[in-house]
Amino acid sequence: MNNWFKRNGIHFAIAAIFLMICFIFLTPAFQGKTLGGNDVTRALSTQKEINDYKAKDTTILWTNQIYGGMPTYQVWAPYKANLTTWVVTAINYTFPTPVGTVLLFLLGTYFLFIVLKVNPWLAAAGAIAFTFSSYNIILLVAGHANQAFAIAFFGPILAGIILTLRGKHLLGFAVTALFLALEIRANHIQMTYYLMLALLIMVGIELYHAIKNKTLNSFLKSLGYIAAATLLAVSVNASILWSTADYGNETIRGKSNLTRQAAEPNNGLARDYAFEWSQGVGECITFLIPNAYGGGEQGSTDPDSHVIKALNASGADPNQVTGISANYLPLYWGNKPFTAGPFYFGAVICLLFVWGLMIVKNRIKWWLLGAVVLTTLLSFGRNWPFLSDLFFNYFPLYNKFRAVDSILAIVGFCFPILAVLAVNEAIINEDKESLFKKLKIAFYITGGIVLIVAVVPSLLLSFSVSEQQAGVIAQIGQALKTDSSALTRALIADRESIAQADAIRSLIFIAIAFGIAWAFLKKKINPTVASLAFLALILVDLWGIDKRYLNHDSFAPKQDNETPQPREVDQFIMKDKDPDFRVFDATQSIKGDGLTPFFYKSLGGYSAARLKRWEELVDNQLSKSINQDVLDMMNVKYIINSDPKTQNVGMQVNQTACGHAWFVKSIKYADNADQEMVAISSFTPKDEAIVDKQYKSIIDEKTLGAGAGEGKIELTSYSPDHMVYTSGSTASQIAVFSEVYYNKGWKMYIDGVEKPYFRADYLLRAAQIPIGNHKIEFIFHPASYYIGENISLAGSILLVLALGGAAYTENKKKAPALKPADKKKLNQSLH
Repeated sequence: MNNWFKRNGIHFAIAAIFLMICFIFLTPAFQGKTLGGNDVTRALSTQKEINDYKAKDTTILWTNQIYGGMPTYQVWAPYKANLTTWVVTAINYTFPTPVGTVLLFLLGTYFLFIVLKVNPWLAAAGAIAFTFSSYNIILLVAGHANQAFAIAFFGPILAGIILTLRGKHLLGFAVTALFLALEIRANHIQMTYYLMLALLIMVGIELYHAIKNKTLNSFLKSLGYIAAATLLAVSVNASILWSTADYGNETIRGKSNLTRQAAEPNNGLARDYAFEWSQGVGECITFLIPNAYGGGEQGSTDPDSHVIKALNASGADPNQVTGISANYLPLYWGNKPFTAGPFYFGAVICLLFVWGLMIVKNRIKWWLLGAVVLTTLLSFGRNWPFLSDLFFNYFPLYNKFRAVDSILAIVGFCFPILAVLAVNEAIINEDKESLFKKLKIAFYITGGIVLIVAVVPSLLLSFSVSEQQAGVIAQIGQALKTDSSALTRALIADRESIAQADAIRSLIFIAIAFGIAWAFLKKKINPTVASLAFLALILVDLWGIDKRYLNHDSFAPKQDNETPQPREVDQFIMKDKDPDFRVFDATQSIKGDGLTPFFYKSLGGYSAARLKRWEELVDNQLSKSINQDVLDMMNVKYIINSDPKTQNVGMQVNQTACGHAWFVKSIKYADNADQEMVAISSFTPKDEAIVDKQYKSIIDEKTLGAGAGEGKIELTSYSPDHMVYTSGSTASQIAVFSEVYYNKGWKMYIDGVEKPYFRADYLLRAAQIPIGNHKIEFIFHPASYYIGENISLAGSILLVLALGGAAYTENKKKAPALKPADKKKLNQSLH
């Protein structure tokens, strides 16, 4: 055991250094403070009902808190049979958020570089380079925790695949299965998809070399182990993937129900929506110069900036100048709607990456280059439509994802790998003169670009003001009664100024990195000193940029981030003790309402996984004008609005809300979804139900007679996934329930016997209720979750056995063989 610690002492030392870096970088997290990004706050409202029941030790798989009702799979679900759930829980319990995620980045990527046979200090430098790439840090600030968590496992997944391809089949199988299972458990399928897309290029290159070197059988054997590891990782996450697949088909990423006048595409996301966040082609210069495109969405707060000077000169209120600049005059000038910050990989890393393209001999270089080229082109989205449209229209699942610029996470992963391999090649390659010549070429390329931006930035960058920004500037100028063109010139000058400053900064780091490489190649310093020097330089480079986006001001005490403050109208509505009514808040975006659901069940909400039928209903009935009939059938009891003149928020009680459930007098059949949508545009929901003709066979119209619409039905017990009603009538009735229809898990029971139900009024549940008094229950028990959990348990057991087997096998391999003399002594002692 002592020998084991001694052999691995350097790794423990580096792990300790990583922890120290986290402590310094994220000190407030260790003081009990949390990050409060917009998405964090909105997630709190989305999870409100879920958390309320968790506090009662009750798990719900359906919530009525947002969008009228939806499954919780993409919000929160326990997945207790999944081994990786407990791994994630252990990480979150041991380390404060987001320290655990940052440590996973560091240790996972460090493991990859060790597998790539890089010396530990250089491996640590590479781990720091990937971890502190600005995009990863910005994700943490924005509250995209699952996305960052998924990206953190890129390194160890690749390490497992490389081990398998090298012939360490059992170890590679176990490592790949474990980390791919954790990757899938992060539940950010988009990042997993992008990684798999990049890994396909690696498989293609390895297949080519296997055929070329006549080692196809060995390669196919390794590929079989990788496929088995993938299958095991999928089985561990069966409940997540099955539930997601079931639900995904019914969401805005699924097939459209409408064929005429549909706002949504026939299948998948709308192209414009999916490509809304597309990387500008020229914006890739931010890999090297972070503020080349203005950095983030905020405007300047520097008193010496051109904009603030121009505002002061215009006679603006000094107390409002900084606010106007920061909130209405953004420094970012790319063509995305807005951005929190750039994709900055580091000036040092960019220099070494270009050098690596020229000197690295390992064929992994071609995979890295192929992955960088493909994912960079795909990140352009609408700015490079030929390739993007090809993938969007023909590649499976690709049209389910939006914010295509996030695929640059793959580029941010590949850059440090090739950069570190470049330094490693310089260490092992004896032809130092040739290496130095190519280093100079890399220096001229990267240094030349930043020098141009530093000296003549307008030669490469325009710093242009968009039409929308020009309109805002014109309004500011009109309000201040000043020349708006002066503000435009000031804004462009500020953008140019910060680009020049960062270009000079990058040039300095490139020059220092060149100096370290030169000193090593000229044998002025040894490999360890060079590796440590690169580690320190990379850390300083990225740390300085990351602190622009994540600093002590990014944190706040937990209570400040946890509870949105109720308005006066919220306080009034919250006094209503009815367990199941909805609120329509016209002062919020119905598709992006992160406030209202925190206080009560909302017709709106905030989630990218909303139901397609809800989306279609909103687009056609509540977007251009408000259809009161739809509000009534959704049991919207309160409507919040604001006075156009005073902007004061008010509230009105909706006296015509239909309630929890009701008996209708008549049924009107529709041939398809289009007819349903037209029919609910003007109808009386309390009296008639609009039903698709596909459900005609389960309705016994012969029993519907003179008593239709009469009788009583009421909600007697409320739980989001178990609704109980009682009914009483003198005739068979059609009951409509103001609950969202979803047939993949909901079952209806009348007096304990399962009975069929159907969809009515485009989105709601309905059922035929027999004559007399009855107990009616709707219970949500999705097979995708419960059967999936059993599969997950079996997969988790197999994963534990695989990890144990791999550990035993590797330990046995490392056991030192006894010398003949020692064997003789051992035999004598045994006798």
